[in-house]
Order: sequence, then C-alpha cells, then structure tokens
Amino acid sequence: MTIETYRDAWGIPHLRAADASELARAQGRVTAHDRAWQLEVERHRAQGTSASFLGSPAVAWDVFARRARLADTARRCFEALERQDPETADWVRAYVAGVNEALAAGAARTPEFARTGLTPGTWEPWHPLGIWLATHILFAGFPAKLWREEAIRHLGEESVPLFATDGPTTVGSNGWLLAGSRTTTGHALLAGDPHRFIESPGVYQQIRLSCPEFDVLGLAVPGVPGIAHFAHTGTVAWSITNAMADYQDLYRERLRRTETGAVAALGPDGAWTETERHTETVEIAGQPSLRIELLETPRGPVITEAAEAAGTPHPAGALHGPAAAGAPHAPAAADGAEPPQGPPAPDDESRTGGAGGRTHAEGEAEALALRYPPRVTHDLGFSALLPLLRARHVTDVDRAFDAWAEPVNVVHAADTAGGTLHRVAGRVPVRSRTNRTRLAPAWLPGHAWHGWHEMPYGELTDGAAVMANQRGPATPLGVEFAPPHRADRIRALLDERRTWSAADLPAIHMDTHLASAAPLLDHLAALDDLTPEAARLRDRLLAWDRRMDADSTDAAVYAAVRTAVVRHLAAHPAFAALAEPPAYPEVLLPWLALTPRIAFALEHLLPAEELYGVDRPAAVRAAIEEVAADGPARTWGDTHRLAPWQALPEPSYEGPALSGDHDCVLCTSAVPGLTDRSARGPAARYVWDLADRDHSLWVVPLGSDGVHGTPHHTDQLPLWLKGELVPVSTDWDRLELVENTDA
Repeated sequence: MTIETYRDAWGIPHLRAADASELARAQGRVTAHDRAWQLEVERHRAQGTSASFLGSPAVAWDVFARRARLADTARRCFEALERQDPETADWVRAYVAGVNEALAAGAARTPEFARTGLTPGTWEPWHPLGIWLATHILFAGFPAKLWREEAIRHLGEESVPLFATDGPTTVGSNGWLLAGSRTTTGHALLAGDPHRFIESPGVYQQIRLSCPEFDVLGLAVPGVPGIAHFAHTGTVAWSITNAMADYQDLYRERLRRTETGAVAALGPDGAWTETERHTETVEIAGQPSLRIELLETPRGPVITEAAEAAGTPHPAGALHGPAAAGAPHAPAAADGAEPPQGPPAPDDESRTGGAGGRTHAEGEAEALALRYPPRVTHDLGFSALLPLLRARHVTDVDRAFDAWAEPVNVVHAADTAGGTLHRVAGRVPVRSRTNRTRLAPAWLPGHAWHGWHEMPYGELTDGAAVMANQRGPATPLGVEFAPPHRADRIRALLDERRTWSAADLPAIHMDTHLASAAPLLDHLAALDDLTPEAARLRDRLLAWDRRMDADSTDAAVYAAVRTAVVRHLAAHPAFAALAEPPAYPEVLLPWLALTPRIAFALEHLLPAEELYGVDRPAAVRAAIEEVAADGPARTWGDTHRLAPWQALPEPSYEGPALSGDHDCVLCTSAVPGLTDRSARGPAARYVWDLADRDHSLWVVPLGSDGVHGTPHHTDQLPLWLKGELVPVSTDWDRLELVENTDA
C-alpha cells in the first residue's frame, strides 16, 4: 500500500491512502513532521511533565494535571475504547504509529528541541486521548464556582447576577448556518470562527484526509486523529461552538489522616472512606524536583491541598502527614472557560461562609475534589470520530454526535440534499442545583449524579441558525452564557440581504460593532460640569460609530476610558476583600481575579440600581478626565495587539495591530483594566459551501507549518488580519506531490 502526501500553495497537507488505518498513519506522520514541538509539548502537558523542559512557568499546570489525574483518565478511556470499539482503538494506534515514525525527523527541523534539550519521546496509544482531555478540561469553567463562593462570602448572594457574564466575556466563538433558501446557489452555507487562545503553532491544523471510504477536509486538533470540529466531506459539512454547558462539579471534601498515614474522606452516608493515595515527583528544569501527594475520593481527584481545619477556614495548606504538596505556578487556560450567569439562591446546605468552607473537628481538613464525566464514564467520545469522517448526510453526522462526550458543543451541519442540523452534543450529568452553581458538600446527601441529560435540538429560523455561546438550545444545560450581542449582530447582518454567497460571508467575520459600549456611553452622556477637554472627548465618544477598528482613535479613547473606569471600580473599598486572590492553585486564579471580573461584567455593574455604595458617575467622570489629560490620542491598534501563547515565549515579540474587541463579532479579547493585548481570538475561520466544496474558504492565524522561519509558518497571518480566506483546493492535479511512502 502507498501513502501519498500532497501540499497546496499554502503548505496544507492533503493525504491519500488505501484505507482509513493507513490514512490515520499518514496523518500522524505529517503532523509529526509539521508540528513536532507542539505535539511533544501537548503530550507532556497531558502527562504533567512539561516543567521538566519548560521550567518553573509550567509547574502550575503540571501539578494540576497530575492532581486531576488527566493521564490516568486518558489511559482508562483508551482501555475502555479497546474493549468497546476496537476498530477506533486500532485507528488511533495507527495515528500514533505514524507520529512515532516521523517524530525524530520533525524534531530535527525544529529549533525548540535544541534550545530546551528535549529529546522526542515515544508515543503510546492513549496519548491522543490525553491531549484531547488536557485541551478541554477547563472548557466548562468549573473554577467559576470558586468565584461565586468568594463573591457571596464577601458581597452577598445578590452579587452573583451582578457579576454574571451574560455581560462582556471572553467567550467568542461564532457560527452560522444558512439553508439553501438563503443562498445564491440554493445549497447551504456554514461559516464561523472558533475563539480560543491564539497559539504558536496554531491550535488547528488545516488538513485533508482521503481514502476510498471518504474524502474529508477540515480543521484537526494536532495530536488527535481525524477531523472532529470543522469539516466538509463533499456531501455534508459540520461545525461547532462551545455550548457553555456545566458538566463538572467541585466537591468540598472533609479529610483526616489516619494513624497509618492514609487519608479518609467523609461521605454522605456519614462514613469515613479511605481515599486512593500516592505520591509523584514533578521534575523542574533548573530547579529541585517537587514531591506531591495525590488523593482521590469517591467523588473524584482532589485538586487542592488539604487545609488544616482550625480557626479561619481557607482552602490551601497542608494535611499533616509524610508528604506535602508544593505551590503551582503559571496557568494555561482554555476556550469557553469563563464564568457563566447568575444562579438562583443556593440550597441551605451550601451556605458555608467561605472559600474553604466551615471549620470542622480538630485534625480534619478540607480540600476540593473535581468530578468530570470522562473520569466517571471512561469515555472521551472518540467513537464519534470515524463515523464523522464516513458521514454522507446530516443524519450520519447526527448519529455520530450521539457518541460525543467532551466538550459539550452546539453543532451545525448541512448536506447537499438540503438537510440541516442544529443540536447540542456531549454529556451533562443530572444533579442538584448546588452542584451546578457552587461547591457541593461531599459529606451531605443530595449531591450525587443521577444519569445524563438528553441533548436538545434547535431549529432554523427563517432559514438560518446562529451560535455564539449565547442562550439557546443548550440553556437547560448551563448556568451562565455569553451575552447576546454577537449572536444578535450576526443575525442582524444576515437579515440585511435575503441570499448570500460563500464569498460574501467573510465580511461578517470581521464586523467590529461593539453593542456592549452602551452602558458606559450612557453614563458619559449624563455627565455635566466637565473640563473643556473632557467635554470635547465625551462628545467625540457620543458621536462615535461604536466600531473597534484598529485605525480608530475614537475606539482607542473608548477603550482607555473603559480601562480607567474598571480600575476605579476595582480599587473601591467595597471590593477590597475580593482583590486579594485566595489560596487556590494558581491554574484556577484567573477565574478569581477581581479586575477582569469587573471588566467583563461592566455592562451589568454600571446600570445596576445599587452597587455597594460605589459612586459610578464619579468613577466615569474621573476616567474621562484622566484620559482627556493624557494628551494626543493613539489608535486602538497601537495597544490592541496580538499576543499568541508560546511554550517558549519570545520576549522581543511585538504582535500586529488588531481590530475588534471581546464583544464584537470579530472577537479579539483583551482584559480591560489589565491589558489591551489580545491572547484570544479567531483560531481559524471557515466558510463551507455545500454547492461546491472547492468554493469553500478557510484561514488560520499563522500558517500550516509549526517551525519558525519556514515559508508556511506565518504566511496566512496577513490574510487573517485583513479578513481574507484561502480558497479550498481539492483537485489532486493542482496539488504538489511531496512524498510517496510505501506502507
């Protein structure tokens, strides 16, 4: 058998093989060639071993990954896959075999290996599952429950809806589906842009996989076989966004050390049950290694250190015993992991009055255990991947997504026969309201899981469906969602004309209108007795078109005023208790930082009837006066610049100017009050045309090659910045054959 590797003008791999297994092997080989460094970083992150070559900045993640038992969960999921779906397990093995065949050669062309002294390892079949799990473990945003506990503790329960992120948030994925009645060809169109951390190399890999059984192109996750999220088979296409479902729980555990050194946890039946316990060593480049104790209760892995129960409750510390855990370091976040909307009043049993909970008997301690579906079911949904590649119609896509597990997504699909699909896919447990909104006390009854929610379906309205992390079909499954601004704006733009072509849709990707500016502008309009300079600036903003364009000085002024307002509010004594981060693992602290919380909830906080005695007009007045005194205005793009995440950061890197903002359709998220730089944005853009796949379009922020300095490392960046997309090409005669390998 022969594996053929072709490349198009953008270096995008098009692979052809005799069967699905050899094609998976080819995908592993080409990914190892193009993305060797990325593959090894992600494999080590899944195992909690990345600090061994990245040093102290990676310790926080490694400790969290080990405590959450990511690698062990992935192993268990693969073992279950072998028993229940051996065909898919063998397909994953073929991908891993391809990675191992090409990894050394890929590493030889990648300078990061030499810089860190990292030697490529040997992949095992469970590693793709580990990468998938590590990539998505924070998508459901379980740390938001910690924020709610802190906010209620210091401000009361009424604070939760005030800070809910049905206001500005950094969730920003967009997707829309137009049925044939709304297109110029009479066939459906799908378009959108997944919003994630922009990474170098990119988080999505443009690729085509072809064998006699199927011929699919789309956006793959490097390290994982197949094309799960965004793909076009020629007869059917699909796409997803984060559904904002809540499917992970945090349990407050009461722990005590026994005379033998074991640790026991108090369960809802009143009995103390011995936890699973062992120690592991985290190796850290250039520093002494760190020994940590890992515990797992019947609810799940313990992800915080146990705090001695004495006097003032707090979540971190050390349970007396032979092993103590070290403090983790810098976090690595993921898409959709922002806080959700205000919950109803919690159950009485959860009114604990503190982040660490009640003080218990002497010798007891508290810690937090994480319960997440794959740890319970040993299923990561990989049985959906081959059926998706084999899909011919939306009914096939629908059936394949019945096996989807993690993360929970809203799905759009359409086929050439006129079929359309709008549904939610994933696994969400049925449990109490407290579990969904706050920390659940493990020692009290009523907090167990009771089966799984049925996945809801949505409908097309006037031939269109829009998904932008807002409330919709997934509402019964979540707590907080993205604000409606992006979804409303996309719908309004689509309604400006009756029919659309594939070439028309990229303009929607780039829309920069900021609807959430209204509350701050309303406050500015109500001000009087400003200095002449501030009054002129205020009048400029009131006449502004509310577009966050990179070359706009008015957008820059608005952003500067917004930042000043956020800082004034964050400095108010009413919020002082929330300004000091609690002693949780550092990976979780971004969800607990006060300034971003205020920034993302600003459109709720400014018009609220009362805000803990905070004089908001005075804060807005001070902000506009400060900005007016700052001198000549810059453009928004002067400070709003791309800052992609890199495992080995380049301190001298100065990213390009960006249009957009966190609440625009062009969702390039900054953190007002902290930085205008954007680490999150459209990790890809796509337009899938069901009339003719070769009329489809796609682009990624950088390029197809993960190696710095190569021709295709950043060649798509200029197009991505301008909103242009690369034409899809599927004609083998127009592609360059670069490798012909005998299997």
